[in-house]
Amino acid sequence: MIRNRFAAIAATTAAAALLLTACNAAGDAASAAREGAGSALQSLNFGSGTAKQNNAAPGTGDWATGPGKPASKPAAKKWVQLSASSAGDLDPVVVNGAGFTLYRFDKDTADPSRSNCSGECATTWPPVLVAPGGKIFVDGVAKSDVGVVKRDDGNLQVTIGGWPVYRFSKDLEPGDTNGQGVGGTWFGVTPDGQKAGAAAEEPEQGGGGTQAPASSVTLSDETNFGDPSEGLAGSGCQNVGRDDSASSLQASGALKIWSEKDCKGESKVVQGNIADLSSIGFDDRISSVFLG
Repeated sequence: MIRNRFAAIAATTAAAALLLTACNAAGDAASAAREGAGSALQSLNFGSGTAKQNNAAPGTGDWATGPGKPASKPAAKKWVQLSASSAGDLDPVVVNGAGFTLYRFDKDTADPSRSNCSGECATTWPPVLVAPGGKIFVDGVAKSDVGVVKRDDGNLQVTIGGWPVYRFSKDLEPGDTNGQGVGGTWFGVTPDGQKAGAAAEEPEQGGGGTQAPASSVTLSDETNFGDPSEGLAGSGCQNVGRDDSASSLQASGALKIWSEKDCKGESKVVQGNIADLSSIGFDDRISSVFLG
């Protein structure tokens, strides 16, 4: 009996030691990541004001992706600009040197800073990368709120308020905010790292609770889901077949509806079934939707 008791105590002690070792290892890894990011940040240079005010060379930095060209391939820039500005209904929101909206992702973490967007995600949402030894121009954004995090591929991604920041590949013109509210997890980033326009973009409830992104939607010409109706499925922006006809919609998750084709114009994030779109000011106004 005593031998069994000693054996149980020994096993418990060993398990506790293993747990402590694992916790220490995780803490050491997090500490090393912070130190690495801190060292990388010290190697960068900061400039107060815009790139133009600091005489940055034309065609370099984040001026390189011009209007009408999707930002589809992450590339480290010699400099990036972070400007407090407004875009669409977002005020304030941070934009880059070319005036494109910058976003944050709810599935990332800010403390410690970590990006959870890679692969295909990083093609749709290119991370804002700065080359080692590069420069960050801060224009209405506090230097103390700006940092970098080393991504899994070794690149340095700019952070605001600890949150890694991104472009959206479907924003084709300065001032576009097509990424706002996508999937209920992407939002423009404010100068202190908060969600831009988050209060205005709370999903209109058609069902209970916050839901995952919808991969399909049925749009009905009549209220209460009456016929005729039209179904859309897939991911990304989808133009409706019968423009400005829907009076109700059915979806198994969250999606964004738009008043113009190609996901432009006025928008609203909705989730679940909406029996009467006039209740949210969108009766006979849907021209496109963003799914997935």
